[in-house]
Amino acid sequence: MELRHWQCFLAVAEELHFTRAAERLHIEQSPLSRAIRELEEDLGVRLFVRTTRSTRLTRAGQLFLKHVRRVFAAVEQARDSVQAVANGFDDQLRIVLSDSSARSRLPALLALWRQEDPEVEVRLSEAPLSQQITGLHDGLYDVGFSLTDEVGDGIVAHPLWSEPLVVAVPPRHPLLAYRRIPLEELGRYPLIRFDTQACEGQAKLADRLLRRLEQEPLVANTVTSFDLMMTMVAAGLALGLGAASQVASSGESGVVARALAGRVPDVTTYLLRRDVEPSRTLARFIERASTLAAAAYDMPMDCIEPDTLEDVEP
Repeated sequence: MELRHWQCFLAVAEELHFTRAAERLHIEQSPLSRAIRELEEDLGVRLFVRTTRSTRLTRAGQLFLKHVRRVFAAVEQARDSVQAVANGFDDQLRIVLSDSSARSRLPALLALWRQEDPEVEVRLSEAPLSQQITGLHDGLYDVGFSLTDEVGDGIVAHPLWSEPLVVAVPPRHPLLAYRRIPLEELGRYPLIRFDTQACEGQAKLADRLLRRLEQEPLVANTVTSFDLMMTMVAAGLALGLGAASQVASSGESGVVARALAGRVPDVTTYLLRRDVEPSRTLARFIERASTLAAAAYDMPMDCIEPDTLEDVEP
């Protein structure tokens, strides 16, 4: 069994299509099929069920895929660690974000970290929550940030900070007549929703709120990023929902963050890590993140409702 066999297996397992897997590996399909046969013969099990119409993993193949991903994660970690040492660092911290979480405060945290721990290299990645959790389990990442604590067994979710869920309102929109937007009024206008796979935390927060509407919300579009949502809001195409700091720091001209009336779910940012004893480097990072979260947070002026406005019908 050679590393190339594992690489071929991983490509086919993720593509579930031999032609696409061969293109991904830049090889012909026949040597790819031969490598899979050799691997199955070496293991003594079938890894794939292949027909003229589809390719799927067997139960043995599904189990083997988990181990293969861990092996390649370990190889990637070893490569990154060696490169970090070659670049003059003593250690490395691999951070992954989901749902645009922590963006409003992460720069300050990383600036403090760089000042106090310059010998530790920081690597930032962004991935959907499901990939973040898998990467944390497999050792591909050291720490993650998410907007949900529904992360399953083996992962610890530390709540860091909470803030209001607000409505991102385009310029000159009728809802700007309200200091706090009634939920039933929100249901009268097109909304942008988040893709449940790409933005799982954002989607859960918004859906939890929108389930309280008496009618189905008017969905203008479904997006895979917060930035795309804000672009559409700035263009006047629809309303959006997001954390107050996210809306305020988006940089989209004219967009206003308006609070909702009544009880509104908070947006909580969680720090995620594996449920094992953290390394000294990771423990220091968690301590600094918690300290920053405990500090007073000044809401940007764009997110403060002006006292001069009255709650009136638009």
